[in-house]
Amino acid sequence: MRWRDIGDMTCSVARTLSVIGDRWTLLILRDAFLRTRRFEDFQTSLGMTRHRLADRLAKLVDAGIFERVRYQDAPERFEYRLTEKGRDLYPVIASLVAWGDRWMSGRKGPPLELVHRDCGHVMTPTFACSECRTPLSARDVEARPGAELRRQWKKLEERKRRHRETRKKPGPAPAGPEIR
Repeated sequence: MRWRDIGDMTCSVARTLSVIGDRWTLLILRDAFLRTRRFEDFQTSLGMTRHRLADRLAKLVDAGIFERVRYQDAPERFEYRLTEKGRDLYPVIASLVAWGDRWMSGRKGPPLELVHRDCGHVMTPTFACSECRTPLSARDVEARPGAELRRQWKKLEERKRRHRETRKKPGPAPAGPEIR
């Protein structure tokens, strides 16, 4: 499978990576959540070439992650604002921040602190059950196939069964040693 086809997989991770799966895109999203909106500000923060930044921003607009909003008429200039779809990526970015703070920050400590606006405390993002609010780890969650994957698995099992049946069809008896 080619990388450009990854979005066609029946896998939410693969489909998501087809939109945000390169390092520049993740850094653009990080900056957007830090309230960067203008092309020049993204470029200054990231040090990207204009061409590469324009390409990534266009892809994010096409994917519905950003909307392009005019902020100046002459010359015409635009801001890139996160859409609802884009804002829904915040837990992804916050989880990357938490992982990086824990495993990559070293002795200097985390470069940023995430502060909960309501209570004013520095917080670490947690993953919790949407129903009972219990904090979760990978060991607490079971992944089960959803409807689309169950349908695909059923088709795959049917193909395997047919393949086995065609292999089992009797053919001519093999010639054995002559018995006298």
